[in-house]
Amino acid sequence: MIEVLVVDDDTRVARVNAAYVEKVPGFHVAAEAHSALEALDAVERLPRLDLILLDHYLPDRTGLEVVREMRRRGRQTDVIMVTAARDVSTVQAAMRQGALQYLVKPFAFAGLRAKLQAYAELRRTLDGGGEAEQAEVDRIFGALSAPSEPGLPKGHSPTTAESVRQCLLTADGPLSAQEIAERTGVSRQTAQRYLKLLERTGRAVLTLKYGEAGRPEHRYAWATRT
Repeated sequence: MIEVLVVDDDTRVARVNAAYVEKVPGFHVAAEAHSALEALDAVERLPRLDLILLDHYLPDRTGLEVVREMRRRGRQTDVIMVTAARDVSTVQAAMRQGALQYLVKPFAFAGLRAKLQAYAELRRTLDGGGEAEQAEVDRIFGALSAPSEPGLPKGHSPTTAESVRQCLLTADGPLSAQEIAERTGVSRQTAQRYLKLLERTGRAVLTLKYGEAGRPEHRYAWATRT
């Protein structure tokens, strides 16, 4: 099994990402961490750790600072950044500091699954040892180039999609489009459009709340809520 540390400052997001990891054959979540300090402690504490899914925005230090500190301590654990940070300078810094991949939020299970399966293939290739011809070198360097999940449909904003996603992830129960609109600052119509997209792609679950009269209210919850 490939042992994974899931790091995200939001405990519910970490729980969802951990559930995603556990759904991929061959992967096991060794621990979750919600700060840089917890992540570094886990790296030192766990008897075996193969991969870290690392958020960049942590409350005490950035994810890149965690990577730098790990390397300073001689820890060469593999890292895949899983974060909403999308500025080119952060992506470039992650690459230069040895992150194997960079998965931008929001993403569906399929996006993370593709990255994990590519990582597993890379490990199988490297574990074979021996010498590598050019074709084998090309295969090693291309192992993590698995296609990501399709982008958002035309006319949809990644920022708004992430805001709606975070609302569902952190909610105590199902929310209506009006409640999402109030929490994110978008219009009710916009919230409804993104909620329908999440439902169509299987990331949100629709329930109906019946009142005393009139049409039932549509309410949405994140599909992998635990």
